[in-house]
Amino acid sequence: MTDPVTLNVGGHLYTTSLSTLQRYPDSMLGAMFRGDFPTTRDAQGNYFIDRDGTLFRYVLNFLRTSELTLPVDFTETDLLRKEADFYLIEPLIHCLNEPKPLYPLDIFEQVVELSSTRKLSKYSNPVAVIITQLTITTKVQALLEGICKNFTKWNKHMMDTRDFQVSFTFGPCDYHQEVTLRVHLMDYIMKQGFTIRNTRVHHMSERANENTVEHHWTFCRPARKVED
Repeated sequence: MTDPVTLNVGGHLYTTSLSTLQRYPDSMLGAMFRGDFPTTRDAQGNYFIDRDGTLFRYVLNFLRTSELTLPVDFTETDLLRKEADFYLIEPLIHCLNEPKPLYPLDIFEQVVELSSTRKLSKYSNPVAVIITQLTITTKVQALLEGICKNFTKWNKHMMDTRDFQVSFTFGPCDYHQEVTLRVHLMDYIMKQGFTIRNTRVHHMSERANENTVEHHWTFCRPARKVED
């Protein structure tokens, strides 16, 4: 077994084996540790490479496994492609140019949208909610039925089932009552296997004594397709 090698990549230290770095002999790292061109050392004697140290973790993991594994919400593919080009790792370049689907072909995403529209009093202390509407929209019928069953104490109105919605409208109330329902709804949705994909906030028209604020959350979970 070869001694470990420590790299300083843009200020980030990585320790691995020489065989891992030489997995692809035609790559820049393969040539570097074959002695084909001069190397640079930092003050501690580590090999220094002046590149993106954060993205190098994905490069190194690819060298270890020959598989590209990225987070679902990864947004720096273009930057990682530049790193792959710099290191001349052809299999990694190929993976980045032809990414595999997020899920296998027999898997799809189920989506839940949660929106909150609140009219807030400008002058009350603590902040008072004049009226609020929380709406859950999804084609996952079992989730809608579960919400109707588990949140019976709230004043809710079941929309037309063709709209795939359940709405809660209530007020006036204090701010904490509105937040309590929203937190419980989000917790219930996530316990069904959904995770938050994105959030957004929109401040609507302001009146003399109130502000209107909209919040939106998108939840997703993978599900397997059922054959007809």
